[in-house]
Amino acid sequence: MDQPLQPQQLQARRRRVFIISALVALSLSLAGWFLHRLLTPELQRSELRIATIKLGDIANTINGAGLVIPVHEAQVASPISTRVSKIHVKPGQTVQKDQLLLELDDHDVQLAIENLREQIAQQDSLMLSLTVGMQQQLKKLRSDIELLQLDLASSRVRLSRFQKLGALGITSQDDLQSAELVVKRAEVQLKQQQEAIVDTQKATEATLENARLQQSIFQKQLAQQQRVLDRTQVKAPFAGMLTWLPTDEGTAIQAGELVAKLAQLDNYRVEVSVSDFYSRYLEPGQPVRLTYNQETLIGEVQTILPEINNGTVRLYVSLQQPNHPLLRNKLRIEANIITQQKQQTLIVERGTAIKGSGAQQVYLLKDGVAEKTMLEFGLADSGQIEVLSGATAGMELIISELNSYQHLTQIRVSD
Repeated sequence: MDQPLQPQQLQARRRRVFIISALVALSLSLAGWFLHRLLTPELQRSELRIATIKLGDIANTINGAGLVIPVHEAQVASPISTRVSKIHVKPGQTVQKDQLLLELDDHDVQLAIENLREQIAQQDSLMLSLTVGMQQQLKKLRSDIELLQLDLASSRVRLSRFQKLGALGITSQDDLQSAELVVKRAEVQLKQQQEAIVDTQKATEATLENARLQQSIFQKQLAQQQRVLDRTQVKAPFAGMLTWLPTDEGTAIQAGELVAKLAQLDNYRVEVSVSDFYSRYLEPGQPVRLTYNQETLIGEVQTILPEINNGTVRLYVSLQQPNHPLLRNKLRIEANIITQQKQQTLIVERGTAIKGSGAQQVYLLKDGVAEKTMLEFGLADSGQIEVLSGATAGMELIISELNSYQHLTQIRVSD
């Protein structure tokens, strides 16, 4: 018969079962832990870009490429078709107001001026000749009038005598009529001479007026040619930098062709080019941040050009400091046009892991584990983006790209 187990034996058996069970549980736990370690990859913190979510201000911006240009740029054109006679300065040189830049050949202009001066002198001579001729003619007419007046007076005396004699019956009727005709003829001749004076004065004055008009035309043409002559001496309209000039003496120039460009050195604005995709978001008056070598300038959208070229829209930005020492002509500068702003909202540094505004799964880092989490992003600029939901201030976010691990919900991160 089997003997009953002693209490000591039962206790030993229970102890063995407990130990075996504990060892099996520990083995399973270790196996699970090793399997989890095997299936959950580990990344070094130094391999990642990690940013901390914080409270701050952010502005939604449109990025553009800026080019510094002068607010005022003078373009000097040639007044005539000619050639470059002499060049006194070079492009890039700083010049003063009214400084001589170059000389154009003025030979043809000088000839035109001499010809006009001769024509003006001819008109002077013509007017003098007309005046003298009129005076001589008027003198002769007045002399003739005086003689006619004497003849008329004599004829009237003779007629009066015949009238008295006729009343006495001493003279014939024919003699009386003849005397009357002589008086009438003298009166007509006198009237004709008086009218001739008026006609001569009017005719001569009309000829003189025509000569004066012609002379005035020549004088205006002379003044115009004199201005053209002055413009052949091409001078700086204001102090600034010469940005363009013909390079060779003897170069042929057409009338109206550009011969010099001059830019002011202390008054700049920025021409910005952006993708036409953003054209509907642009408005005059929007603030603009302009950055170059970690220097930031503030400006404002002044003018948006209506035309679209090669998929880009151009606009002009006025500056709060148009004479800032950083600025120089043709300097390329980064532009950020602010379309919307928020203060004291959650923001985080932008990285390749954040694709833009909207909901997106990213990895939040806590206690050495990066866990895939859905965040919603809002406003964005070139360096930061707003976090609308899914995280709080102080949390760490992996902002570098993790394409190879997107299928994982967790990633271990070690120091």
